[in-house]
Amino acid sequence: MGREIPVIADEYVDKEFGTGCVKITPAHDPNDFEVGKRHNLEIIKVLNDDATINEYGGKYQGMDRYQARKAMVADLEAEGLLVNIEPHSHNVGQCYRCGCTVEPIVSKQWFVKMPPLAEPSLKAVKKGETKFVPERFTKTFNNWMEGVFDWCISRQLWWGHRIPAFYCDDCGETTVSKEDITVCPKCGGKVHQDNDVLDTWFSSALWPFSTLGWPEKTKELEYFYPTDVLVTGYDIIFFWVARMVFSGLEHMGQVPFKHVFIHGLVRDGNGEKMSKSKGNGVDPLQIIDLYGADALRFTLVTGVAPGNDMRFPVIYEPPVAPGKNPDPEVNKIVGSKTVEASRNFANKIWNASRFTLMNLDIDACILPEEKNLTMEDKWILTKYNNVVKAVTDNLDKFELGVAVSNLYDFLWDDFCDWYIELVKPRLFDKESLSAKTAQQVLCYVLSNTMKLLHPFMPFITEEIWQHLPHEGESIMISSWPVYDEKLSFEKDAANLEKIKGAIKAVRNIRTEKNVPNSKKAKLIIITDLADVFAAGESFYTKLCSASEVEITNDKATVPSSAITVVIDSAEIAIPLDELVNKEEEIARLKKEEARLEGEVKRCEGKLNNQGFVSKAPANVIEEEKNKLAMYKDMLSKVKETLLNM
Repeated sequence: MGREIPVIADEYVDKEFGTGCVKITPAHDPNDFEVGKRHNLEIIKVLNDDATINEYGGKYQGMDRYQARKAMVADLEAEGLLVNIEPHSHNVGQCYRCGCTVEPIVSKQWFVKMPPLAEPSLKAVKKGETKFVPERFTKTFNNWMEGVFDWCISRQLWWGHRIPAFYCDDCGETTVSKEDITVCPKCGGKVHQDNDVLDTWFSSALWPFSTLGWPEKTKELEYFYPTDVLVTGYDIIFFWVARMVFSGLEHMGQVPFKHVFIHGLVRDGNGEKMSKSKGNGVDPLQIIDLYGADALRFTLVTGVAPGNDMRFPVIYEPPVAPGKNPDPEVNKIVGSKTVEASRNFANKIWNASRFTLMNLDIDACILPEEKNLTMEDKWILTKYNNVVKAVTDNLDKFELGVAVSNLYDFLWDDFCDWYIELVKPRLFDKESLSAKTAQQVLCYVLSNTMKLLHPFMPFITEEIWQHLPHEGESIMISSWPVYDEKLSFEKDAANLEKIKGAIKAVRNIRTEKNVPNSKKAKLIIITDLADVFAAGESFYTKLCSASEVEITNDKATVPSSAITVVIDSAEIAIPLDELVNKEEEIARLKKEEARLEGEVKRCEGKLNNQGFVSKAPANVIEEEKNKLAMYKDMLSKVKETLLNM
């Protein structure tokens, strides 16, 4: 072009790349623009909006950019100025729709001056008016706002809020107006409106109050602003959260929300972020068709900690090679192991609810009098009461993953696998008081647990609740369960746990020895708590195929050939000489002896570690002491059993 090119030195240039000398085009690169400002370089824009060369391109004017590049290379070669051509991978952006290269150019845009908005936002967050959960994301917010620069809000798109700027065709006056204008207020000439629209995030930043009638002072705005909780991903803390905060402070004088709950991203099975360009996104409707919406919702919360990403692996047909992205036109989603597990949980609840409904003939879901409650009733009510407290506390702390874990354990294990099995015999005699009591407890616990589960699995819980005796139109607007001291029967609950321990121990022995359920055997329970274990006699008969139950504190009455197992507060013996091999039983007991010796050694090591004792809370130390005493007691009983065999 025959122009004189100034040579400058700037730390932006990578000396190790190429020759260490690079051309600077302030009009066509954002980094070059900043370098140009530092050195007062002339800003020369050589491209038109249609990517053709303009008048600053000399003889190349009017050429398409690609034609011009070829022509320039040819001219350099003709003049003997071309030394070498090397392939180079650049990072110029491309349109994700058409794949065309997006050429950066300098242009006039509208900006928001940020320092006056950033300062009050930082103060509000530092004072705790808005708190981030997890708290570590406060640092992300602060870093963005402390290093903020003026915000370009002009966007060259076909949709969005149009920038309210009007330009006079006659005198060039610029007018910004809340109302559309047709004539220039300065000269009366004709005006045209700016073609750009506001940045999407500018419009989105108004959401907390614009949806409530603002700028009008509506009842909704007065009641709902500020809101309580914003739930969003960590990748848009600056794009959206920060902009809502400073917009709310600027327009309303208050922060828009008290808490910002940050969740992680759902990634594909390879751990990559889902994107349109990669084609590795998972269509939720396909998953819902396979397993239901509740199962999908439950999966997305299960095992997830606030702010942490989760993987969402799915099964494709035909299978996708490891590390490869699927082709939506070829690879179809046919399953997901994680969602399938949640679907199985939903089925478990459904089946338990059907059983409950089949055995209900009560009109109201109310608790029976305490005097009518059995030990298993008090146990499940205590468990239910504890899960109410735990889940409510989890939700208050935004621990959604822990909340669903507590609900899963209670419903699957305590309610379905144990309580329903324990009360089945009582339900058969529908006219008895015991049956009525069992029905009331079943109904009460199931109904209220559905309320706890409702935020995570809204459809199945509503359906079940509607079929149970209830008051109100929907579970959605029913009262949240509340922890009740009157439902804590800790002694009865502890006693039933001992009975459960005995049942589990017997079942484990029978499984190990491959004893069929049809084969009944006598149980001998050696314990000093005869009244406690005697209360479960009917359970032993039903749940572990006991032909008869003998409870004693004299181990001498136990046959020498009996298989024994040590549990908390008791020892269980089963005379199975004809079913098991004595040598195998000795081997099992020695294995148990080694395990218990290891547990004793571990507990003693902890308690002898001054670092642990000096730092651990008193309740943790006490718990370790109790474990040590329990393991020592169990170990002595195992040793005694081995000695007598």
